[in-house]
Amino acid sequence: MSRDRTRDLGIVIGRLPTGELNAITDVPGVRVGHVSLVAGDGPLRPGIGPIRTGVTAIWPHAGNPYAEKVPAASFVLNGFGKTIGLAQIAELGVIETPVLLTNTLNVPLVADALIGYLIERNPDLVTVNPVVGECNDSYLNDIRGRHVHAEHVIEALDRASSGPVAEGAVGAGVGMSCYGFKGGIGTASRRIQIDGATYHLGVLVLSNFGARPELRVDGIPVGRELSTDAVPIQPPGSIMMIVGTDAPLDARQLGRIARRAPLGLARTGSFAGHGSGDFVVAFSNGNLIPHRPATALLSQRILAEDGPTISELFQATVEATEEAILNSLFRAETVVGRDGNTREALPLDLVVEILRRHGYAFRT
Repeated sequence: MSRDRTRDLGIVIGRLPTGELNAITDVPGVRVGHVSLVAGDGPLRPGIGPIRTGVTAIWPHAGNPYAEKVPAASFVLNGFGKTIGLAQIAELGVIETPVLLTNTLNVPLVADALIGYLIERNPDLVTVNPVVGECNDSYLNDIRGRHVHAEHVIEALDRASSGPVAEGAVGAGVGMSCYGFKGGIGTASRRIQIDGATYHLGVLVLSNFGARPELRVDGIPVGRELSTDAVPIQPPGSIMMIVGTDAPLDARQLGRIARRAPLGLARTGSFAGHGSGDFVVAFSNGNLIPHRPATALLSQRILAEDGPTISELFQATVEATEEAILNSLFRAETVVGRDGNTREALPLDLVVEILRRHGYAFRT
């Protein structure tokens, strides 16, 4: 992609070091795949187009998550959303499928495709808890057309990789808006040391919320100084925040992690307004839980909470969430959608100019 990420411009969020890719895929075994759907222009024809949508898949580890589940937790900051699978995460504390992201009206279709995908690959499967999250892309997309189909879900799952993650208007982020600009997919990571070993915590977001005057970049109220003339106010939006780590955490500890992600959201300017759906799903692949354990007792390593490490993980969550949201804005290019509705790319040159006027300390 041609547009810079935050750190490319010397905007360094927080104090902790990043992983090599500064992405959720810095967590060993985590893979991300996108399928973007873009077709048609002009007036909205419900069920036909224009199409500006997609699907994103996040695999929690390198193997089969149904056969080897991961400890997990979720947190609902603002429940105006149509997610699938959070109730069982709360009850059992595990995720047993990839996590999929798409638009609001496509959630049931995507979940159905994910179930079919897992049935084909797990002959003993009789029940499964698909995890699917969403944001509403109807400003740019013919959302009533529900254009994400099973073949797109399968493609996103199969093409997922552990390398750099495409950001902005890709996958589920094609039709999303953020702070009055083009938003979508963003990611970031942090690296910490535990007993001399290196662990990673990564965040991937689907951003679709906020009004332009609210935007803050590393604490600077950039949005107030960007022109708002003739910019349509975004209706209440949403955000999905996916947090992954290889630090050995149990479901209770992951609940503590999940509750910190919205602090990173708030640092970018959001106040989680009425009508917004703000959801967090957190998982750890530091311990894998077999679907059919050989014994009645399982042995696991769990992080001790009396030392400073758990607080470093909290800090990593907040910093990576904040930076992932900004990356979703910085990387997104202008998209023209149905009825000519347009979300302009965040003007990075103006952002840098505003930060300089405020005496921002750019870093390399």
